[in-house]
Amino acid sequence: MTPSAGGRVRQLNRKPEVPGQRGLPKVPVPEARVTVRGVEGDFNRYRHEEKADEPAMALLLMPIETIEQFGREGWPVRPGDLGENITTEGVPYGDFAPGRRFWIGAVRVEITKPCTPCDNLYQLPYLGRERGPQFVRASLGRRGWYARVLAEGTVRTGDPIHAEPAE
Repeated sequence: MTPSAGGRVRQLNRKPEVPGQRGLPKVPVPEARVTVRGVEGDFNRYRHEEKADEPAMALLLMPIETIEQFGREGWPVRPGDLGENITTEGVPYGDFAPGRRFWIGAVRVEITKPCTPCDNLYQLPYLGRERGPQFVRASLGRRGWYARVLAEGTVRTGDPIHAEPAE
């Protein structure tokens, strides 16, 4: 199949394992090797400890347009804050849907499910326990998308993102 037009990788994010810390916020990197286990050098405590490194949750994708919408609503969210591995640009949030397949640079992924907001977000310095519950509610239905890796490779900032035609 020939991929259709799409967007690009705005930012790649990862965070190594740090004892006692969760996997957010993640920090930007210019490129990353992506395997069926996710971004090399990234650690997601929830996925590892609670989900036994579930392959259907190997990557978390979040459109920059959604992050910018949070900003317009008064939430100072930056790329990587929500724990996403790939901040996308130019692919509408609703285009990421379970079963849809995308090429992200040299990596082929399949969207598996939406990410559900949780109280791990409270650790963001602008939320805390005081504003955390309100942000969790505000992020319902737009917390990002999990994806399974179908073809491994290296992804770089600026790489194209192409949706495969629906079968």
